[in-house]
Amino acid sequence: MKKKLEDYMDWPKIEDLEYAECRNVEDVLGAAVVEDGILFRCFFPEADKVLIKINGKSRTVIMKKMDDCGYFAALMVGKKIPEYTYQVQYKTGKMEIIDSYATDHFVDAMDEVMFAGGEHDKIYEKLGAHPGHVAGYAGTWFAVWAPNAVSVSVVGDFNNWDGRLHPMHRLESGIFELFVPEVGDGDIYKYEVHGYDGKTVMKADPYGFYAEKRPASASIVWSIDEYEWQDADWLKKRKQTNWKKEPIVIYEMHLGSFEKPMGGGFYTYRELADKTAEYCKKMGYTHVELMPVMEHPLDASWGYQVIGYYAPTSRYGTPEDFMYFVDSLHQAGIGVILDWVPAHFPKDEHGLGRFDGTCLYEHLDKRQGEHPHWGTLIYNYGRPQVANYLIANALFWLEQYHADGLRLDAVASMLYLDYGKQDGEWIANIYGGNENLEAIEFLKKLNQKIKDRKDGSLSIAEESTAWPMVTGNIEEGGLGFDFKWNMGWMNDYLEYIKTDPLFRKGRHGMITFSMVYQYSENFMLVFSHDEVVHMKGSMYRKMPGTPAQKLAGLRQSFGYMAAHPGKKLLFMGQDFGQISEWSEARGLDWNLLADGKAMASDTGEVIRVKSSHRMLQDFVADLWKFYKTHPAMYAWDEIPDGFEWVSMLDADHSVIAFMREAEDEKLLVVCNFTPVCYSEFKLGVPYAGKYKEILNSDAIVYGGENHTNPRLKNSKKEKMDGMEQSITFTLAPTAIQIFSYQPEQPVNRKRKKK
Repeated sequence: MKKKLEDYMDWPKIEDLEYAECRNVEDVLGAAVVEDGILFRCFFPEADKVLIKINGKSRTVIMKKMDDCGYFAALMVGKKIPEYTYQVQYKTGKMEIIDSYATDHFVDAMDEVMFAGGEHDKIYEKLGAHPGHVAGYAGTWFAVWAPNAVSVSVVGDFNNWDGRLHPMHRLESGIFELFVPEVGDGDIYKYEVHGYDGKTVMKADPYGFYAEKRPASASIVWSIDEYEWQDADWLKKRKQTNWKKEPIVIYEMHLGSFEKPMGGGFYTYRELADKTAEYCKKMGYTHVELMPVMEHPLDASWGYQVIGYYAPTSRYGTPEDFMYFVDSLHQAGIGVILDWVPAHFPKDEHGLGRFDGTCLYEHLDKRQGEHPHWGTLIYNYGRPQVANYLIANALFWLEQYHADGLRLDAVASMLYLDYGKQDGEWIANIYGGNENLEAIEFLKKLNQKIKDRKDGSLSIAEESTAWPMVTGNIEEGGLGFDFKWNMGWMNDYLEYIKTDPLFRKGRHGMITFSMVYQYSENFMLVFSHDEVVHMKGSMYRKMPGTPAQKLAGLRQSFGYMAAHPGKKLLFMGQDFGQISEWSEARGLDWNLLADGKAMASDTGEVIRVKSSHRMLQDFVADLWKFYKTHPAMYAWDEIPDGFEWVSMLDADHSVIAFMREAEDEKLLVVCNFTPVCYSEFKLGVPYAGKYKEILNSDAIVYGGENHTNPRLKNSKKEKMDGMEQSITFTLAPTAIQIFSYQPEQPVNRKRKKK
């Protein structure tokens, strides 16, 4: 018996649709070939009339309104679905629109297979929101992974946030997708997820390229392929550079508090680009490291609680604006490293937590899935799609935004299952240990992917323990990072330098111990943001003594950092002696650089007096220039031949001395960690020859007392410090002094003729 239109109505599923809870929308929407022809179905609440327009033919079919909610259907004779559009009539007007449920899939079978296996390095090109065209109609493809959800709808201003209007197709992989016509760049949206747990939650897009400015939390449709980059020369140079053999000095920066506009708020990426490039070129930094710029809801988190991993924060502008920032710095010869947070994520309702009504991105067991002391969730690195999400994101910033590297935050928290936890708060691995085996494999895979790019991109680990081979080769069991932050050196040095000079001799080992393990990793020396917040005080305030002594201590500290093996990183504000503890809520104390005025007592003349903080800044600028132009300071950082102790046991004077060497250069470095000057200080030296002072942090131009050595120092064959040769020189107080070495020249004596 021939069926009527009503016979094809699956009312329970239609009811689910009308409550936005339909599991398989293809069962009740779109066109389908059935026994008695072609069945058309659509859902337009508030529509008065819907017609089917058969493309290429002057034919329309009036659809029957099947219920009061706005479900329309029609049965047409035929065996093949034609091309068609809907003509929808409302009281306010009419519109012609394609059927979103009659389009081909955007995410294909290979995408699904690769994603399920964790091997889709460009999954961000398929998941998320992607403007495009279908059958000549503009719109946007949406796709999201939510395998355990009952249903998912795209909602936004374009459909009055009504989850009934755009329910998404479910694919076998658990990806939901849908083409929504007439939606494009600038439209805001979320996913209305009807979860496995029975709750309906509005989620931001995990793969969204742009987001609303906090406190709003929706994603924004945005194309990121239209910016015209101008940094080809930089990228070519970077690809050819072995950064382990080159000088690296990084300016760590928080964009929102570098400088504040007079009226409050933030400078834009474009405004900050010019300011940052100018400052870094003036100061001699090779790279900028940005505290996380990925979208985050709370200013006070400094970006470390990320919601939008694929979106540069809208606080400072658009994605193109951020591209301009990176591009501008590259054109100025400055690299851009991004702080990246794969260790944890916040619990905000619109974020990744319980994304589909289950613990999709995190572990189900709180002992595995939460950081109790941070109040955040831990990624399930063993789930291929989750690892894929993160690895693709890391590569995304390198590829799409031309980032020169990533600094991975809190790596130690990833490596140890019991990190920050008490007994009973964690679960051992399958071997009974505390190592997070899945996170270890994740890090190795990530670093291998970065290395496979062969474009000079760097990966840097903030790892605070003695985990072995963080920078070791992956094939030899290492994690594969290029550099590791030397937290041990930083903590020891800061503890030492805070000690009153009178008592430093009892802690002398704190400034020499770092060389015991120096060559176990490729280290980066840091004075980071973590050391100048939370009542720790600024670097200036850590220095004991008078203001002049504090500034002397800063000059010496930065000089010692420059001379010690390892690459360098300095947090903003410290290079001019920021006095206040850093806060994300205010700009740096740039006023400290303002020159003052003084009156000459003999003439009454008013003269300008250079700010002592500006003189510190001058020293740091000269220091980084010195560092970059002397290969002995960096070229052999990785090998013991680049360093030799000259004096490491002189605790009574709190003096250390060492040689920094490279193939064609030898430098003698001397540090006096007391405010006492010695006019005739005798020091053993390993080489006979001449020693010329080429850097002295006590020079008067830097605000020092000018205890310098303007004349060459010739070594004498007098034993000292266990060496056959020695020199005698003026040892400046609370200072670093660097001498160049010139070997003795053989005397050319001509024989007299008989």
